[in-house]
Amino acid sequence: MRKIKNIHLNDDPELYQCFGCSPYNEFGLHLEFWEDGDEVVSYWNPRPILQSYPKVLHGGIQSTLLDEIAGWLVYVKCGTVGVTAEMKVRFKKPLLIDQGEITIRARLVEQKRRTATIQSRLINSSGVVCAEAELHFFLLAEADAREKYNYPGVDAFFEGE
Repeated sequence: MRKIKNIHLNDDPELYQCFGCSPYNEFGLHLEFWEDGDEVVSYWNPRPILQSYPKVLHGGIQSTLLDEIAGWLVYVKCGTVGVTAEMKVRFKKPLLIDQGEITIRARLVEQKRRTATIQSRLINSSGVVCAEAELHFFLLAEADAREKYNYPGVDAFFEGE
């Protein structure tokens, strides 16, 4: 398993306020990511302010976790920038906030020229899949991603290992 470098850390903290991955967003999730073979993985501890019913992680937050990890998978496995076109979430079991670390995993199911299908999962500390999503991303051509969004290429996510 190898750490995925957050390539946005040198961005202006006032502008880099991503709710999912920015360490500068005081209300954000502060996710970090690792490459684990064909998958991207993150480990996260929920906070009580993110619950819906008592001790249950809010479904909107669960959806955000599933979407955010898919976006990082696009960076390192598809070699470009993408945007979520469609997301279908299946909530299988309540994801409790008081049972320790949550594992978030994503894998590439299929990549075509301009689209990717990704599966993401939320796994509780007992190893039970509590929510899963199938996501469809629109992919930018790598040249457009570099020009319009300063995409640095896959290697930049693993520099300094």
